[in-house]
Amino acid sequence: METLSEKISDSELEVMRVLWEAGDALPITDLRQALHERKGWEATTVKTLVQRLVGKGVLEQEKRKVFYYRPLVSESEYSDWAVNGMVQRLFRGSAKALVATLVQSEGLSDADIAELRDYFKVEG
Repeated sequence: METLSEKISDSELEVMRVLWEAGDALPITDLRQALHERKGWEATTVKTLVQRLVGKGVLEQEKRKVFYYRPLVSESEYSDWAVNGMVQRLFRGSAKALVATLVQSEGLSDADIAELRDYFKVEG
């Protein structure tokens, strides 16, 4: 995935999470069962969400005895895309402004800040 042409909704993201956690293609029956257990969703809801994701090009559908679904986008790729989009939209492309907001709003603990300092420390 170079870029996502359409945003993945929160509900669609739940479908993707099940597939990312599985680590392999899942038959529709397993996907439906997992989402029913997690969210109480009926089969028609899962079918609608899966078809949207196939249409967006982030899921592959393969016909075996039943349909199997496999993500075409990794969780890491999606996270990178989503975070970059948020930084562009909310902070005009400034990651520094994002971090400043997190620090000012107490979104980062002292331990988080120390970990970030160590992460960015350049040995001279």
